[in-house]
Amino acid sequence: MAYLIDEIDSLFCHLRIKVLCMNAPFDLTPLAQDANPEETAEWRDALLSLLANEGPERVNQILSSLTSVARQHRTGWQPDLNTPYANSISVDDQAEFPGDIQIEERLTSIMRWNALAMVVRANQAYGELGGHIASYASVADLFETGFHHFFQARTPEQGGDLVFFQPHSAPGVYARAFLEGRLTEEDLLHYRQEINSEKTGARGLSSYPHPWLMPDFWQFPTGSMGLGPISSIYHARFMRYLTHRNLLQCEGRKVWGVFGDGEMDEPESMSALTLAARERLDNLVWVVNCNLQRLDGPVRGNGRIIDELEKLFSGAGWKVIKLVWGSDWDGLFARDTTGALLKAFSQTVDGQMQTFAAKNGRYNRENFFGQNEDLKRLAEGMTDEQIDLLKRGGHDVVKIYSAYAAALAHQGQPVVILAHTKKGFGMGSAGQGKMTTHSHKKFDEQELIEYRNRFDLPLTDEQAKSLAFYKPAPNSAEMAYLLKHRQDLGGSMPKRETHCAILPVPSLETYAQFAIAADGKEMSTTMAFVRMLANLLKDPVLGKRLIPIVADEARTFGMANLFKQVGIYSSVGQSYAPEDIGSVLSYREAMDGQILEEGISEAGALASWTAAATSYSVHGFAMLPFYIYYAMFGFQRVGDAIWAAADQRARGFLLGATSGRTTLGGEGLQHQDGSSHLVAATIPNCKAYDPAFAGELAIILDAGMREMVEQQADVFYYITLMNENYANPNIALENAQGVLRGAYQFANFTPENGQVKQQVTLMGSGAILLEVLIAAKILLAQGIDVEVISVTSWSELARDGRTCTDQSPQKVPYLTSLLSKRNGPILAASDYVCAVTECVRAFVPEGRTYKTLGTDGFGRSDTRAALRNYFGVDAAAIVDHLKRVGVAPIDNFES
Repeated sequence: MAYLIDEIDSLFCHLRIKVLCMNAPFDLTPLAQDANPEETAEWRDALLSLLANEGPERVNQILSSLTSVARQHRTGWQPDLNTPYANSISVDDQAEFPGDIQIEERLTSIMRWNALAMVVRANQAYGELGGHIASYASVADLFETGFHHFFQARTPEQGGDLVFFQPHSAPGVYARAFLEGRLTEEDLLHYRQEINSEKTGARGLSSYPHPWLMPDFWQFPTGSMGLGPISSIYHARFMRYLTHRNLLQCEGRKVWGVFGDGEMDEPESMSALTLAARERLDNLVWVVNCNLQRLDGPVRGNGRIIDELEKLFSGAGWKVIKLVWGSDWDGLFARDTTGALLKAFSQTVDGQMQTFAAKNGRYNRENFFGQNEDLKRLAEGMTDEQIDLLKRGGHDVVKIYSAYAAALAHQGQPVVILAHTKKGFGMGSAGQGKMTTHSHKKFDEQELIEYRNRFDLPLTDEQAKSLAFYKPAPNSAEMAYLLKHRQDLGGSMPKRETHCAILPVPSLETYAQFAIAADGKEMSTTMAFVRMLANLLKDPVLGKRLIPIVADEARTFGMANLFKQVGIYSSVGQSYAPEDIGSVLSYREAMDGQILEEGISEAGALASWTAAATSYSVHGFAMLPFYIYYAMFGFQRVGDAIWAAADQRARGFLLGATSGRTTLGGEGLQHQDGSSHLVAATIPNCKAYDPAFAGELAIILDAGMREMVEQQADVFYYITLMNENYANPNIALENAQGVLRGAYQFANFTPENGQVKQQVTLMGSGAILLEVLIAAKILLAQGIDVEVISVTSWSELARDGRTCTDQSPQKVPYLTSLLSKRNGPILAASDYVCAVTECVRAFVPEGRTYKTLGTDGFGRSDTRAALRNYFGVDAAAIVDHLKRVGVAPIDNFES
């Protein structure tokens, strides 16, 4: 081996010109293209000798040394990130399987049948319900191996694992819950019938994992493709955050995610892979179900998705475990002395592999093993049926167990298991590997009999044809095995729990007195929020549970003072001296840092917020996150993730800063938010507020904290903040109820001489309330009596009105009552599209006209004054619109 080291430099000098000319990774394998095959053979023999005599670790040291020299000499060589199309774990290195293979396979077959029966019966009764069979058919063994041996449930002694289930496979999870006694046969009969189930007293089963709809069952919503993967990463990182801050010990717990290979096309699935590697999240295991098919056809018809994903995850810094072939292939590989199998696999694209899955043993004998004499010899002595039953790795519990055990033991990196399966496994001619299998939900009688036979189910022909659910006897070996293994792992899963300790909220005066009694001081609501947050962080009880979250905008929002106060979380602390170390606002990272600075990733920051906002249920440990961001980059950009957080019953604050279409003047169209309040109003458990003043904001924050961490209500708050400085008035606490309900009388301007020409009511929210107040003074000078209503929440007013109208017709909506005390026209203005102010029109008292002003259209860059004039929401526009609806003539407006 000394000769090897001595010759490294000369070898790479000799090969450099050839490699650069080839402009491709150098490959020693094809000797026919080799300029010196004899020398190459010597190197290869030397390496094999080293492997035999000193083992893989020494080989890796030598290869690393060679790679280092190659890079020093800039040869352009890079290692190929793909390994052969075979299992990463050799037969010799497999973990010993501790279970009973026959019982586990019988149980999985029963669950496959019950899942199929559930979907088919629902669609026989109501053809419109939909549902999926093929996805669970492919992933069943991956789920069940986890359930039997790995997925730890939460117990009083330990927090348990977090498991993100592939959503289209939800019927299989229900099928397991049925065997465990958690669901009844009547429940299974109401799959996707959550309203009709109430008539029979059964429990309706949601289409996908939905914590809102099944709050004691599902823990994580994964039905929107891509959100499960990114969420699992940030949940794993949040567990480290809790541990590093000494708040909750999460060591030993794993986050498991079972996702589809087609799902990996979603940008969210891939966007945080490097974060997981950078943070060394070895508490994270992904299982990608590579059944090679998505809804319409192959995931990569002309390529190999497993190869593609292996490169991607390896390059991102993950440990990749390929689970490609089942145990039946071990003997074939052992007999294959020529490498014919691996060569054939390397030339078989996924579109063809899908065809092999859809066809029978004879077809595979002729078209795969029949490609050459070496392959033919390997298949000699095998019947067509044996060839047909050759399993892919994701259907072999022994191989799956070995892969899971290796993932569990791996340290220093997140792990992904690429599990090769067949979509619609076992569905035979009815759907295995078919292009249409994703949507297949009907079976004729013969197909049901074939399915029964394929999995050797203890059903009569009549039971199979009638799609009877099957449950083994309570004293059977299968039921004993099923229940014992879950008992050993802490109990049934999935299961959502909500108990956590109540957190006391400090009195409003202790952190927001400056806002309530502002005495005309100039400040923006963003500045007021940051000051309140800084004060709250000092609270000895609640302060530790607050989590400020930003997406690289802390300095923009004036939060730099928090860097030193509580620090920025870093899993490795701070290993450098920051450029601004002498500044009072210097950048400080720490392992126990409290701020989550997520970089320029709104999707990541929202996933981080969701992990914190659901900590009360996921970990039984309440946290209260405050995610502040540019308002335009919230509901418009990551609205789907916010909806998923709502489904997961998140509790926390979203702060849409620099909100409105005219408050962030110079930034222009894509930075100006005119519709977030419109979108927020569509989410039932989101309370959205647009306060104009610091005192209003303080009242809302106080109420939100009490509702979420004292009353433990499953709501979250969206509050828009402005960066415009203006004088803030004192807010009387007797107005708090009105602030929270959505509106209150802020002022009433009555002519001093008592000669009132006319009455009008002006309503405004956010920064536009200032324009409303200017308009009110202009009108007052003309002898008009003006009532000014500060609207803090258009959507809360609308919800109250609809509730009263729909549920209590005799009860007067709050807004109707508020506006019934006067006469005359009403004009409402906001910094958002007119649809926001229009949402309360139905609750305006009869006889009063209602005019709305808003910022419809595209935003643009200019001063605030110019923008408000352009959109017609400034004081001049308000006065002009009142003239149009017949308010007394207004003279000398210019003066």
